[in-house]
Amino acid sequence: MGLLSRFFRIPRPQSFLYLMSLRTGTELITLSLLLNKVSGLYGLLALLTGLHLSPLQLSMYIYSLFALILIAILAPHIRTQTPFHCLALAIFYILDSIVNAAYTTAFAITWFLVISHHHSDASGSKAPGAGGETIDDTAGFTSPTFNVTHVDVAVAPDQGIATGAEAVAVGSPGLTSTATSPSLGHGVLQPESINSIIVICALWAVRLYFILVVMSYARFVLRQHVAATSRSPTTSLHDVNGKSSAHQDDPFAAHLPEGKGWQGRMGRTMVSLGRSYWLGGEEGDEAWVSGAEGRFRKRADPSSQPVDPPGVVERERRRRSGTGPPPPMPQLLGGQGQFLRV
Repeated sequence: MGLLSRFFRIPRPQSFLYLMSLRTGTELITLSLLLNKVSGLYGLLALLTGLHLSPLQLSMYIYSLFALILIAILAPHIRTQTPFHCLALAIFYILDSIVNAAYTTAFAITWFLVISHHHSDASGSKAPGAGGETIDDTAGFTSPTFNVTHVDVAVAPDQGIATGAEAVAVGSPGLTSTATSPSLGHGVLQPESINSIIVICALWAVRLYFILVVMSYARFVLRQHVAATSRSPTTSLHDVNGKSSAHQDDPFAAHLPEGKGWQGRMGRTMVSLGRSYWLGGEEGDEAWVSGAEGRFRKRADPSSQPVDPPGVVERERRRRSGTGPPPPMPQLLGGQGQFLRV
C-alpha cells in the first residue's frame, strides 16, 4: 500500500528544469502569468475604440484584470518567503489554470465551429458558437462563394465572331470535406485543426509542470516555516526514531501568530484543501528538512551546543598559558612522616 501511494503521489520537483531553484522558477512563472493577464487591460481598452465583444470575451477580460491586481500583490512575497502569500499564490495559480482551461475549451469549440462553418454549405450565414461572429470577423476568412482549390480556364472560339473567344472557368473541388451544417466533429477533422490541437496540448503540458513547480515551492516555504518556529518535540518534523510524522503542525493554527485574524482563517482553509500534500510527511522525502531543522535549532537554542565542564576548560587554559595551579601549602601535605595538624 505504501508503494502504491508513493507511485500515485503528486510529483514534487526539487528544482526548475534541473537548472534553477524553485524560487527562481516560481518568479519566472509568475512573471509570465503577469504578462498574460495584461491582455485583460488591453481588451477593456479596446472597448473604447468601438470593438464589439461577446459576453464570454468580456468576462475573460474582466477576470484577467482582477487576476492582474491579485498577482501584483502576491508576487513580491515569493522572495521574502511569506507562508500565507506563497500558499495563496499556489492556490490561485491552480484556480487560474482551471478557469483558463474552461475559457480555452469554450474558445476552441467556437473556433472549430467557425472552421466547420466555412467548410459547409451554410458558409454564408452567421457563424455559430459563443463569440463566433467576432472570431469570424477578425480571423481573416474570405468566405468564397465556391469551395474550390484552383480554377481551370478553357478557351473556345465564339460563334459568329472570328476574332473573339469565350472563356469557361471550371473549379476543382477542394480536398476538405463539406457538411450540410457546421458541427464540432467536422471542424476537428479539418487539416488545420489538428495542428491547433497539438499546440494546445503541448502548452497545457508545460502549464501542468508549472503548477507542480509553484506548489512545490509553496510546500517548501510552509515546511521551512514550521521547522523554524518549532520549539517542542511534538512540533518537530521528525520523531525520535528519525522517521517523519504523518502530519506537521498547521502553521496557521489559532494559537500561533500567523493564525490570527482573517489571514489565519483563510490560511487554515487553504491548508485544509490539501493537508496531506502541504503538511504530510513521507520517509525519505524530508532529507532537506532535517538539515534545515538542525540549522534553525542551533541558531535558536544555544544550549544545544556541546559544552565542556568548567573545570576542564580552566585547566586547559592554564596549561596552555604556562600558569598552572599553585602548589599546595606545606601544612596540607601529609607525606614523609608528616601528618596533617588540625
